[in-house]
Amino acid sequence: MPERGRGQERAEERVDVLRPRGVAWPPVAGDWLRPPRVAAESLFARASGWLEAERTSFQFPPWLAIGFGFGIVLYFAAGTEPAPAAALGLVTVCAVFAVAMRNRPPALIPSMVALAVAAGFAAACVKRVVIDHEMLRSAVWNAAVSGFVEAREQRERTDRIVVKVVSVEGPRLREKPARVRVSLKKGTAPAVGAFVEFRARLTPPLEPLRAGGYDYARDLYFKGIGASGFVLGAIRIKEPPPLVRPGLNLAVTAYVQGLREAIDVRIRSVLEGDHAAIASALITGKRDAISASANEAMYVSSLAHVLSISGYHMAVVAGLAFFVLRAILALSPTLASNYPIKK
Repeated sequence: MPERGRGQERAEERVDVLRPRGVAWPPVAGDWLRPPRVAAESLFARASGWLEAERTSFQFPPWLAIGFGFGIVLYFAAGTEPAPAAALGLVTVCAVFAVAMRNRPPALIPSMVALAVAAGFAAACVKRVVIDHEMLRSAVWNAAVSGFVEAREQRERTDRIVVKVVSVEGPRLREKPARVRVSLKKGTAPAVGAFVEFRARLTPPLEPLRAGGYDYARDLYFKGIGASGFVLGAIRIKEPPPLVRPGLNLAVTAYVQGLREAIDVRIRSVLEGDHAAIASALITGKRDAISASANEAMYVSSLAHVLSISGYHMAVVAGLAFFVLRAILALSPTLASNYPIKK
């Protein structure tokens, strides 16, 4: 007889690991024709064998991600909006049951899958509560808005700010958006963290222009922005009311935005035009100053994705490349002692 190759033996070993122990494999079609009780016992034995094979072959954890995703699918398939408290209660019950089954391998895997499904369902419910906010339903022509500036964009022709609303008043205004995004005259955008007052024309977020097109309203909803528009007249920077505080989150945002703008100013002091704009976009993520012609050229040359992954992602890649190259150069005593390898 020809000798069995090592590769064939390894393949059979892998099959043995995945095959349920003590269960006929593959399933016999005749089992389905047995009496119901015998068939149920046979199916239960096979299912137990499959679960045991998943547990002993360390291939079970990926199923938790599938269960989590299935829980999210169940949330979107629900006919009515589920109560977050009930979803969290279900997670608690499943977690207690999984802990109780930790020393019973046949029941541990189903309990863990049930916990993952409940966690996905609860995560979707909680996410809905966290991001839920009022959206403007009809245009308001002369609304008085006051609040804190959370974001600032300096674009080619105009500036744009996102304001966390403290108060908003206007004719026939029924909703109070938590945040509004407004455009204003170029060069007049206040700093992030400033308390401002202004009058603006506010409109509901734009719906898709065509079927299947980009949904601006959906994008703004998940960003927490309930209306957009433009400033009427001048924007005034004032001290916030005594009982109104910006909060820690806004303070951190203002600090990070200050660092980004300092880097941007430094880049523009040594570069000009689109060179400065693209360099700033790669480092700080601010893409608003790139001209239309440069943007078009980036899209035509299929390089627009470089700007989309700007900022943090580029810093991670550049930092990794710097670390690897410097470590390689440091292996040579001659290079490390006689040349500035860090540069």
